Amino acid sequence: MPDSGKQGHAHDISMLLCFRAINARSFREKTELSLLATRMSDESVVRKVPWRQKGQSIGVLPAAGIFGANASGKSNLLRAMRDMRTHVVSSFRQGTRDSRMPNWSFRLGKDQGKSPTTYEVDLVLDGIRHEYGFQLDSSRVLSEWACRYPHGREALLFRREQDEVELPSGQRAKAQATLGILRSNALFLSAAAAADHPTFLPLFAWFQRNLIFADVQTRTARQALTAELLDRDDQRQQVLELLREADLGITGVEKRELDPEIRDHLMRVSGVLRGEEDNTKAQVNVEFDDFEVRLVHQAGSDRMELSPGEESLGTLVWFGMIGPVLEALRDGTVLLADELDASLHPTLVYVLVALFQSKRSNPRRAQLIFNSHDLTLMGDSSEHRLGRDQIWFTEKDEDGGTHLYPLIDHEPRKGEAIGRRYLAGRYGATPIVSIRHLERIAEPVRSDED
Repeated sequence: MPDSGKQGHAHDISMLLCFRAINARSFREKTELSLLATRMSDESVVRKVPWRQKGQSIGVLPAAGIFGANASGKSNLLRAMRDMRTHVVSSFRQGTRDSRMPNWSFRLGKDQGKSPTTYEVDLVLDGIRHEYGFQLDSSRVLSEWACRYPHGREALLFRREQDEVELPSGQRAKAQATLGILRSNALFLSAAAAADHPTFLPLFAWFQRNLIFADVQTRTARQALTAELLDRDDQRQQVLELLREADLGITGVEKRELDPEIRDHLMRVSGVLRGEEDNTKAQVNVEFDDFEVRLVHQAGSDRMELSPGEESLGTLVWFGMIGPVLEALRDGTVLLADELDASLHPTLVYVLVALFQSKRSNPRRAQLIFNSHDLTLMGDSSEHRLGRDQIWFTEKDEDGGTHLYPLIDHEPRKGEAIGRRYLAGRYGATPIVSIRHLERIAEPVRSDED
Protein backbone atom coordinates (compact mmCIF):
# COMPACT_ATOMS: atom_id res chain seq x y z
CA MET A 1 0.00 0.00 0.00
CA PRO A 2 1.48 3.39 -0.91
CA ASP A 3 2.58 5.95 1.67
CA SER A 4 -0.52 8.04 2.37
CA GLY A 5 1.11 11.18 3.76
CA LYS A 6 3.73 12.80 5.93
CA GLN A 7 4.04 12.51 9.68
CA GLY A 8 2.37 15.86 10.33
CA HIS A 9 3.10 18.54 12.91
CA ALA A 10 2.79 18.13 16.67
CA HIS A 11 -0.32 20.30 16.79
CA ASP A 12 -2.33 17.80 14.71
CA ILE A 13 -1.11 14.58 16.36
CA SER A 14 -3.74 12.64 18.31
CA MET A 15 -3.54 9.14 19.81
CA LEU A 16 -5.40 7.18 22.47
CA LEU A 17 -3.21 6.40 25.48
CA CYS A 18 -5.56 4.59 27.85
CA PHE A 19 -9.20 3.61 28.38
CA ARG A 20 -10.62 2.92 31.85
CA ALA A 21 -14.06 1.84 33.00
CA ILE A 22 -15.83 0.73 36.17
CA ASN A 23 -19.11 -1.20 36.22
CA ALA A 24 -19.37 -1.23 32.43
CA ARG A 25 -20.89 -4.21 30.57
CA SER A 26 -19.30 -7.33 32.12
CA PHE A 27 -16.49 -5.33 33.77
CA ARG A 28 -17.61 -4.85 37.36
CA GLU A 29 -14.26 -3.76 38.80
CA LYS A 30 -11.96 -1.05 37.48
CA THR A 31 -10.64 -2.03 34.05
CA GLU A 32 -7.77 -0.43 32.17
CA LEU A 33 -6.50 -0.94 28.62
CA SER A 34 -3.21 0.88 28.09
CA LEU A 35 -1.64 1.68 24.72
CA LEU A 36 1.51 3.17 26.21
CA ALA A 37 4.72 1.49 25.13
CA THR A 38 6.67 -0.49 27.70
CA ARG A 39 10.19 -1.90 28.04
CA MET A 40 8.90 -4.97 26.16
CA SER A 41 7.73 -2.98 23.14
CA ASP A 42 8.80 -3.69 19.60
CA GLU A 43 10.52 -0.38 18.85
CA SER A 44 9.80 -0.69 15.13
CA VAL A 45 6.08 -0.11 15.74
CA VAL A 46 6.17 2.38 18.64
CA ARG A 47 5.03 5.90 17.74
CA LYS A 48 6.80 8.78 19.44
CA VAL A 49 4.16 11.35 20.33
CA PRO A 50 4.68 14.79 21.89
CA TRP A 51 2.38 15.18 24.88
CA ARG A 52 3.21 18.67 26.13
CA GLN A 53 4.63 21.85 24.68
CA LYS A 54 8.43 21.76 24.34
CA GLY A 55 8.50 18.44 26.15
CA GLN A 56 9.86 15.01 25.38
CA SER A 57 7.74 12.49 23.48
CA ILE A 58 6.13 9.35 24.85
CA GLY A 59 5.86 5.98 23.11
CA VAL A 60 2.39 4.87 22.02
CA LEU A 61 1.29 1.58 20.43
CA PRO A 62 -0.70 1.51 17.17
CA ALA A 63 -2.52 -1.75 17.89
CA ALA A 64 -3.75 -3.99 20.70
CA GLY A 65 -5.32 -7.43 20.48
CA ILE A 66 -7.60 -9.02 23.09
CA PHE A 67 -7.73 -12.81 23.37
CA GLY A 68 -9.70 -15.15 25.58
CA ALA A 69 -12.33 -17.85 25.80
CA ASN A 70 -15.78 -17.47 24.28
CA ALA A 71 -18.10 -15.29 26.41
CA SER A 72 -15.17 -14.06 28.50
CA GLY A 73 -15.86 -10.39 27.71
CA LYS A 74 -13.59 -9.63 24.74
CA SER A 75 -16.38 -7.98 22.77
CA ASN A 76 -17.66 -6.20 25.86
CA LEU A 77 -14.43 -4.25 26.17
CA LEU A 78 -14.90 -2.82 22.68
CA ARG A 79 -18.59 -2.23 23.36
CA ALA A 80 -17.74 -0.31 26.53
CA MET A 81 -15.45 1.95 24.51
CA ARG A 82 -18.23 2.42 21.95
CA ASP A 83 -20.69 3.13 24.79
CA MET A 84 -18.51 5.99 26.01
CA ARG A 85 -18.46 7.45 22.51
CA THR A 86 -22.24 7.08 22.22
CA HIS A 87 -22.81 9.02 25.44
CA VAL A 88 -20.52 11.84 24.29
CA VAL A 89 -21.87 12.10 20.76
CA SER A 90 -25.57 11.53 21.46
CA SER A 91 -26.52 12.30 25.08
CA PHE A 92 -27.57 15.88 24.30
CA ARG A 93 -28.83 15.75 20.73
CA GLN A 94 -30.84 12.55 21.06
CA GLY A 95 -32.33 13.12 24.51
CA THR A 96 -34.95 15.24 26.20
CA ARG A 97 -35.31 16.36 29.82
CA ASP A 98 -37.44 13.29 30.55
CA SER A 99 -35.21 10.76 28.79
CA ARG A 100 -33.47 7.99 30.66
CA MET A 101 -29.80 7.52 29.90
CA PRO A 102 -28.75 4.26 28.27
CA ASN A 103 -27.51 1.93 30.98
CA TRP A 104 -24.87 -0.67 30.13
CA SER A 105 -23.70 -1.43 33.66
CA PHE A 106 -22.82 -4.83 35.13
CA ARG A 107 -26.17 -6.55 35.70
CA LEU A 108 -25.26 -9.60 37.75
CA GLY A 109 -25.15 -9.69 41.53
CA LYS A 110 -27.16 -7.84 44.14
CA ASP A 111 -26.94 -4.40 42.46
CA GLN A 112 -28.53 -5.69 39.22
CA GLY A 113 -27.19 -2.77 37.22
CA LYS A 114 -28.19 -0.04 39.69
CA SER A 115 -24.67 1.17 40.56
CA PRO A 116 -23.19 4.05 38.52
CA THR A 117 -20.83 3.48 35.60
CA THR A 118 -17.57 5.32 35.07
CA TYR A 119 -15.68 5.89 31.80
CA GLU A 120 -12.37 7.67 31.31
CA VAL A 121 -9.79 8.16 28.56
CA ASP A 122 -6.28 9.56 28.42
CA LEU A 123 -5.33 10.80 24.99
CA VAL A 124 -2.96 13.07 23.16
CA LEU A 125 -5.04 15.65 21.31
CA ASP A 126 -3.28 18.08 19.00
CA GLY A 127 0.04 17.28 20.67
CA ILE A 128 -1.21 17.84 24.24
CA ARG A 129 -2.18 15.16 26.74
CA HIS A 130 -5.84 15.31 27.84
CA GLU A 131 -7.90 13.41 30.41
CA TYR A 132 -11.66 13.17 30.15
CA GLY A 133 -14.20 11.06 32.02
CA PHE A 134 -17.63 10.89 33.56
CA GLN A 135 -19.80 8.88 35.93
CA LEU A 136 -23.52 8.33 35.36
CA ASP A 137 -26.47 6.14 36.13
CA SER A 138 -29.65 5.55 34.13
CA SER A 139 -31.19 8.91 35.07
CA ARG A 140 -28.42 11.52 35.28
CA VAL A 141 -24.77 12.49 35.01
CA LEU A 142 -23.23 12.29 38.49
CA SER A 143 -19.84 13.77 37.66
CA GLU A 144 -17.78 14.77 34.63
CA TRP A 145 -14.28 16.18 34.26
CA ALA A 146 -11.72 17.24 31.68
CA CYS A 147 -8.18 18.58 31.97
CA ARG A 148 -5.11 19.02 29.80
CA TYR A 149 -1.34 19.17 30.39
CA PRO A 150 0.10 21.86 28.09
CA HIS A 151 3.29 22.24 30.16
CA GLY A 152 3.25 18.94 32.02
CA ARG A 153 0.99 20.22 34.79
CA GLU A 154 -2.76 19.77 35.01
CA ALA A 155 -4.85 22.63 33.65
CA LEU A 156 -8.57 22.31 34.37
CA LEU A 157 -10.98 22.51 31.43
CA PHE A 158 -14.06 21.87 33.57
CA ARG A 159 -15.27 19.80 36.50
CA ARG A 160 -18.91 18.90 37.08
CA GLU A 161 -20.68 17.45 40.12
CA GLN A 162 -24.27 16.71 39.12
CA ASP A 163 -25.65 20.09 37.94
CA GLU A 164 -22.81 22.25 39.32
CA VAL A 165 -20.07 23.02 36.80
CA GLU A 166 -16.68 24.48 37.74
CA LEU A 167 -14.87 26.36 34.97
CA PRO A 168 -11.65 28.37 34.78
CA SER A 169 -12.36 32.08 35.21
CA GLY A 170 -11.62 32.84 31.57
CA GLN A 171 -14.19 30.32 30.36
CA ARG A 172 -17.23 31.27 32.42
CA ALA A 173 -18.58 33.95 30.10
CA LYS A 174 -18.10 31.81 26.99
CA ALA A 175 -19.84 28.86 28.66
CA GLN A 176 -23.11 30.66 29.44
CA ALA A 177 -24.81 29.26 26.34
CA THR A 178 -23.75 25.75 27.29
CA LEU A 179 -24.89 26.10 30.88
CA GLY A 180 -28.23 27.45 29.67
CA ILE A 181 -29.04 24.28 27.72
CA LEU A 182 -27.33 21.72 29.97
CA ARG A 183 -29.59 18.92 31.23
CA SER A 184 -28.97 16.56 34.11
CA ASN A 185 -29.19 13.62 31.68
CA ALA A 186 -26.71 15.02 29.12
CA LEU A 187 -22.95 15.36 29.24
CA PHE A 188 -21.49 18.86 29.50
CA LEU A 189 -19.14 18.01 26.61
CA SER A 190 -22.10 16.99 24.46
CA ALA A 191 -24.00 20.19 25.31
CA ALA A 192 -20.89 22.33 24.73
CA ALA A 193 -20.58 20.95 21.21
CA ALA A 194 -24.25 21.74 20.55
CA ALA A 195 -23.58 25.30 21.76
CA ASP A 196 -20.53 25.49 19.47
CA HIS A 197 -18.14 26.24 22.35
CA PRO A 198 -14.69 26.54 20.71
CA THR A 199 -12.70 25.28 23.71
CA PHE A 200 -14.47 21.92 23.83
CA LEU A 201 -15.12 21.27 20.14
CA PRO A 202 -11.75 19.54 19.51
CA LEU A 203 -12.34 17.04 22.33
CA PHE A 204 -15.91 16.37 21.18
CA ALA A 205 -14.71 16.00 17.57
CA TRP A 206 -12.19 13.37 18.69
CA PHE A 207 -15.01 11.20 20.02
CA GLN A 208 -17.11 11.83 16.93
CA ARG A 209 -14.34 10.57 14.63
CA ASN A 210 -12.85 7.86 16.85
CA LEU A 211 -13.83 4.60 18.57
CA ILE A 212 -15.67 3.45 15.43
CA PHE A 213 -17.06 -0.03 16.11
CA ALA A 214 -16.86 -2.67 13.38
CA ASP A 215 -18.91 -5.79 14.13
CA VAL A 216 -21.45 -8.04 12.42
CA GLN A 217 -24.23 -5.49 12.97
CA THR A 218 -22.30 -2.77 11.10
CA ARG A 219 -21.25 -4.93 8.16
CA THR A 220 -23.74 -3.37 5.71
CA ALA A 221 -22.74 0.16 6.78
CA ARG A 222 -19.07 -0.78 6.36
CA GLN A 223 -19.72 -2.20 2.90
CA ALA A 224 -21.52 1.03 2.03
CA LEU A 225 -18.45 2.98 3.17
CA THR A 226 -16.15 0.86 0.98
CA ALA A 227 -18.52 1.33 -1.97
CA GLU A 228 -18.48 5.09 -1.34
CA LEU A 229 -14.66 5.13 -1.49
CA LEU A 230 -14.86 3.66 -5.00
CA ASP A 231 -16.26 7.02 -6.12
CA ARG A 232 -13.23 8.90 -4.80
CA ASP A 233 -10.39 9.27 -7.27
CA ASP A 234 -7.78 9.36 -4.49
CA GLN A 235 -8.94 6.12 -2.82
CA ARG A 236 -10.50 3.96 -5.52
CA GLN A 237 -7.12 2.52 -6.47
CA GLN A 238 -6.35 1.64 -2.85
CA VAL A 239 -9.64 -0.27 -2.56
CA LEU A 240 -8.90 -2.18 -5.76
CA GLU A 241 -5.35 -3.03 -4.72
CA LEU A 242 -6.44 -4.35 -1.33
CA LEU A 243 -9.09 -6.51 -3.00
CA ARG A 244 -6.48 -7.91 -5.40
CA GLU A 245 -3.85 -8.43 -2.70
CA ALA A 246 -6.30 -10.63 -0.82
CA ASP A 247 -5.83 -13.21 -3.60
CA LEU A 248 -9.57 -13.62 -4.04
CA GLY A 249 -9.39 -13.81 -7.83
CA ILE A 250 -10.72 -10.27 -8.06
CA THR A 251 -9.31 -8.09 -10.84
CA GLY A 252 -11.67 -5.12 -10.67
CA VAL A 253 -14.92 -3.60 -9.46
CA GLU A 254 -17.86 -2.37 -11.49
CA LYS A 255 -20.04 0.21 -9.77
CA ARG A 256 -23.19 1.25 -11.60
CA GLU A 257 -25.06 4.53 -11.33
CA LEU A 258 -27.43 4.55 -8.37
CA ASP A 259 -30.85 6.05 -8.01
CA PRO A 260 -30.30 9.42 -6.24
CA GLU A 261 -32.58 8.40 -3.34
CA ILE A 262 -30.67 5.15 -2.76
CA ARG A 263 -27.35 6.97 -3.08
CA ASP A 264 -28.42 9.50 -0.45
CA HIS A 265 -29.52 6.71 1.89
CA LEU A 266 -26.24 4.83 1.49
CA MET A 267 -24.29 8.01 2.24
CA ARG A 268 -26.25 8.41 5.46
CA VAL A 269 -25.77 4.75 6.37
CA SER A 270 -21.98 5.01 5.95
CA GLY A 271 -22.14 8.31 7.84
CA VAL A 272 -23.35 6.46 10.93
CA LEU A 273 -19.89 4.89 11.23
CA ARG A 274 -18.27 8.33 11.15
CA GLY A 275 -20.63 9.86 13.69
CA GLU A 276 -22.06 12.15 11.03
CA GLU A 277 -25.58 10.72 11.28
CA ASP A 278 -27.84 9.64 14.12
CA ASN A 279 -28.63 5.92 14.13
CA THR A 280 -32.32 6.83 14.29
CA LYS A 281 -32.06 8.74 11.00
CA ALA A 282 -30.10 6.18 9.01
CA GLN A 283 -31.49 2.76 9.68
CA VAL A 284 -29.54 0.03 7.92
CA ASN A 285 -32.28 -1.58 5.85
CA VAL A 286 -30.28 -2.09 2.67
CA GLU A 287 -28.20 -4.97 1.39
CA PHE A 288 -24.95 -5.16 -0.55
CA ASP A 289 -27.00 -5.80 -3.70
CA ASP A 290 -28.44 -2.28 -3.40
CA PHE A 291 -24.98 -0.74 -3.86
CA GLU A 292 -24.89 -1.88 -7.50
CA VAL A 293 -21.36 -3.15 -6.92
CA ARG A 294 -20.10 -6.16 -8.85
CA LEU A 295 -16.69 -7.68 -8.21
CA VAL A 296 -14.90 -8.69 -11.41
CA HIS A 297 -13.15 -12.08 -11.48
CA GLN A 298 -10.70 -13.33 -14.08
CA ALA A 299 -10.37 -17.03 -14.88
CA GLY A 300 -7.96 -17.50 -17.77
CA SER A 301 -9.34 -15.45 -20.61
CA ASP A 302 -12.83 -15.31 -19.08
CA ARG A 303 -13.96 -12.15 -17.30
CA MET A 304 -17.01 -12.43 -15.08
CA GLU A 305 -18.94 -10.06 -12.84
CA LEU A 306 -20.40 -11.78 -9.78
CA SER A 307 -23.29 -10.53 -7.70
CA PRO A 308 -22.82 -10.32 -3.92
CA GLY A 309 -24.98 -13.42 -3.52
CA GLU A 310 -22.40 -15.37 -5.52
CA GLU A 311 -19.43 -14.20 -3.47
CA SER A 312 -18.03 -16.02 -0.46
CA LEU A 313 -18.68 -14.70 3.02
CA GLY A 314 -14.96 -14.09 3.44
CA THR A 315 -14.91 -11.86 0.35
CA LEU A 316 -17.85 -9.81 1.63
CA VAL A 317 -16.27 -9.50 5.09
CA TRP A 318 -12.98 -8.34 3.54
CA PHE A 319 -14.82 -5.82 1.33
CA GLY A 320 -16.57 -4.46 4.42
CA MET A 321 -13.31 -3.98 6.33
CA ILE A 322 -11.48 -2.08 3.59
CA GLY A 323 -13.52 1.12 3.93
CA PRO A 324 -13.15 1.60 7.70
CA VAL A 325 -9.46 0.61 7.62
CA LEU A 326 -8.59 3.05 4.83
CA GLU A 327 -10.52 5.85 6.52
CA ALA A 328 -8.79 5.19 9.84
CA LEU A 329 -5.36 5.19 8.18
CA ARG A 330 -6.18 8.36 6.25
CA ASP A 331 -7.53 10.28 9.25
CA GLY A 332 -5.38 8.82 12.04
CA THR A 333 -8.34 7.53 14.06
CA VAL A 334 -9.07 4.61 16.40
CA LEU A 335 -10.91 1.62 14.91
CA LEU A 336 -12.51 -1.05 17.12
CA ALA A 337 -12.84 -4.41 15.35
CA ASP A 338 -14.94 -7.16 16.93
CA GLU A 339 -13.91 -10.72 15.98
CA LEU A 340 -11.37 -9.53 13.44
CA ASP A 341 -10.68 -13.08 12.28
CA ALA A 342 -14.34 -14.04 11.59
CA SER A 343 -14.52 -15.59 8.09
CA LEU A 344 -11.04 -14.30 7.20
CA HIS A 345 -7.90 -16.32 6.56
CA PRO A 346 -5.15 -15.68 9.16
CA THR A 347 -3.00 -14.08 6.44
CA LEU A 348 -5.67 -11.44 5.78
CA VAL A 349 -6.06 -10.80 9.50
CA TYR A 350 -2.32 -10.25 9.70
CA VAL A 351 -2.48 -7.88 6.71
CA LEU A 352 -5.02 -5.69 8.52
CA VAL A 353 -2.92 -5.59 11.68
CA ALA A 354 0.28 -4.98 9.70
CA LEU A 355 -1.25 -1.94 7.98
CA PHE A 356 -1.60 -0.27 11.38
CA GLN A 357 1.78 -1.48 12.67
CA SER A 358 3.66 -0.13 9.64
CA LYS A 359 4.90 3.47 9.80
CA ARG A 360 4.72 3.67 6.02
CA SER A 361 1.05 2.70 5.59
CA ASN A 362 0.11 4.36 8.89
CA PRO A 363 2.02 7.66 9.10
CA ARG A 364 -0.90 9.46 10.77
CA ARG A 365 -0.80 7.14 13.80
CA ALA A 366 -4.17 5.42 13.45
CA GLN A 367 -4.84 2.73 16.04
CA LEU A 368 -6.54 -0.67 15.85
CA ILE A 369 -8.04 -2.33 18.93
CA PHE A 370 -9.51 -5.74 18.20
CA ASN A 371 -10.41 -9.10 19.64
CA SER A 372 -9.62 -12.42 18.02
CA HIS A 373 -9.09 -16.16 18.41
CA ASP A 374 -6.31 -16.14 15.78
CA LEU A 375 -3.27 -17.35 17.69
CA THR A 376 -0.96 -16.78 14.71
CA LEU A 377 -1.05 -13.09 15.70
CA MET A 378 0.67 -13.99 18.96
CA GLY A 379 3.40 -15.70 16.98
CA ASP A 380 5.89 -18.36 17.94
CA SER A 381 9.51 -18.15 19.04
CA SER A 382 10.65 -16.97 15.59
CA GLU A 383 8.08 -14.28 14.78
CA HIS A 384 5.73 -12.18 16.88
CA ARG A 385 3.17 -10.34 14.79
CA LEU A 386 2.04 -8.41 17.86
CA GLY A 387 4.47 -7.10 20.42
CA ARG A 388 4.41 -8.63 23.88
CA ASP A 389 2.77 -5.50 25.31
CA GLN A 390 0.15 -5.45 22.56
CA ILE A 391 -1.48 -8.70 23.73
CA TRP A 392 -4.26 -8.67 26.34
CA PHE A 393 -6.44 -11.40 27.83
CA THR A 394 -9.96 -11.56 29.23
CA GLU A 395 -11.06 -14.09 31.82
CA LYS A 396 -14.41 -14.45 33.56
CA ASP A 397 -14.56 -14.87 37.34
CA GLU A 398 -16.99 -16.98 39.38
CA ASP A 399 -19.46 -14.09 39.67
CA GLY A 400 -19.63 -13.54 35.92
CA GLY A 401 -17.39 -10.46 35.87
CA THR A 402 -14.63 -10.01 33.32
CA HIS A 403 -10.99 -9.50 34.28
CA LEU A 404 -8.74 -7.83 31.68
CA TYR A 405 -4.97 -8.21 32.02
CA PRO A 406 -1.92 -7.85 29.76
CA LEU A 407 0.47 -10.58 28.68
CA ILE A 408 3.35 -8.61 30.19
CA ASP A 409 2.00 -9.44 33.65
CA HIS A 410 3.51 -12.89 32.99
CA GLU A 411 6.94 -11.45 32.08
CA PRO A 412 7.25 -13.32 28.76
CA ARG A 413 10.76 -13.66 27.35
CA LYS A 414 11.61 -12.02 24.04
CA GLY A 415 11.73 -15.30 22.10
CA GLU A 416 8.88 -17.01 23.93
CA ALA A 417 6.46 -19.16 21.90
CA ILE A 418 3.45 -17.18 23.07
CA GLY A 419 0.80 -18.88 20.95
CA ARG A 420 1.79 -22.39 22.07
CA ARG A 421 2.10 -21.38 25.71
CA TYR A 422 -1.31 -19.71 25.59
CA LEU A 423 -2.90 -22.91 24.28
CA ALA A 424 -1.15 -24.80 27.07
CA GLY A 425 -2.85 -22.54 29.60
CA ARG A 426 0.31 -20.75 30.76
CA TYR A 427 -1.36 -17.33 30.72
CA GLY A 428 -4.93 -18.30 31.63
CA ALA A 429 -7.86 -16.95 29.58
CA THR A 430 -8.51 -20.32 27.92
CA PRO A 431 -11.65 -22.48 28.13
CA ILE A 432 -11.57 -25.13 30.86
CA VAL A 433 -13.08 -28.26 29.34
CA SER A 434 -12.90 -31.99 29.92
CA ILE A 435 -12.92 -34.06 26.74
CA ARG A 436 -13.99 -37.17 28.67
CA HIS A 437 -16.90 -35.27 30.24
CA LEU A 438 -17.96 -33.97 26.82
CA GLU A 439 -17.76 -37.47 25.39
CA ARG A 440 -20.15 -38.71 28.07
CA ILE A 441 -22.56 -35.85 27.37
CA ALA A 442 -22.54 -36.53 23.61
CA GLU A 443 -22.76 -40.31 23.90
CA PRO A 444 -25.84 -41.52 21.96
CA VAL A 445 -28.80 -42.21 24.21
CA ARG A 446 -29.58 -45.92 24.33
CA SER A 447 -33.21 -47.02 24.18
CA ASP A 448 -34.60 -50.02 26.06
CA GLU A 449 -34.61 -51.95 22.77
CA ASP A 450 -30.84 -51.61 22.28
